[in-house]
Amino acid sequence: MTDSFTPFDVILGGLDHSDPWHHGPGEPPLYVPSYDVLAQLLTVPTSADKAAATGALANGVDAWLAYELRRAGFSPDEVWPRATRPRILPHDVATLLERLPRDLASQVRDRVMKMPSVAPTSANVLGRAYVKQVDVVMSRWDRGPELLVSTKTQVSSFGKNLPNRFEEAYGDAGNLRGRYPLAAVGFFFVQRSTILSQEPAAYEKTVDMMRKLRDSGNTGSGYTSTGLALASWDDAHREVSIDVDSVPPDLRPDQFFTTMIRSILAASPVDHHVLPRERIERRNIPLDEDDGYED
Repeated sequence: MTDSFTPFDVILGGLDHSDPWHHGPGEPPLYVPSYDVLAQLLTVPTSADKAAATGALANGVDAWLAYELRRAGFSPDEVWPRATRPRILPHDVATLLERLPRDLASQVRDRVMKMPSVAPTSANVLGRAYVKQVDVVMSRWDRGPELLVSTKTQVSSFGKNLPNRFEEAYGDAGNLRGRYPLAAVGFFFVQRSTILSQEPAAYEKTVDMMRKLRDSGNTGSGYTSTGLALASWDDAHREVSIDVDSVPPDLRPDQFFTTMIRSILAASPVDHHVLPRERIERRNIPLDEDDGYED
């Protein structure tokens, strides 16, 4: 069986989860995203001439964001989409499968894969006013949603489609923050870099709106953080590269991850997410991870 993330499995399966923080003890946190991995993932749909297809490019973005969160030290089973099928699997079920005898675990896993109510293909989250399909999620039953990220991609007709993109984003921010005020709620936008030459006015509007989508003054009506990336490729060869320098520093992916991760850690006890804390704080924390279970 396959799903919409299957084309990325070969890439994701060969990646390590090296520490993304490049600062030393006592220095300001410095997150360095793996832009090469993002480029590889986005090259999959562009090479197949599916960059404009609904969801194809966005799935690559979602897979990358989830990969980066795993690099930061968060549990692979708590970050969705997972690197393998099923892409969404409750932490409790994953823990059960780990502790069952191998043969029985294999049988249960096969059954789970056929049960959309247990392992759905998309994360539908109830907000304050309506159910929202969220692209990247970190959640478990005893903590609730801790991270909710919506992603959008845009490869053409920039100025024409921007108003709809941001109208949706504004509504989604209030809907999710209204029900989950402690969660890190983010919006990540990837545009094709042709916007710089073809519609520079639309790019100026993009930058302005990405800043305005953020929560200012803890009003609870905007996003915890927003991030912007520009993807470049030639229609003849279609290999993607990521243009970081053209994005203002306050909107680049590194600040997005830093803000989101710090928000998650600030809203949870010190014995939760121990590894991510150790990596960002550059120290050993003498605590065991509280996974909610006792052997």
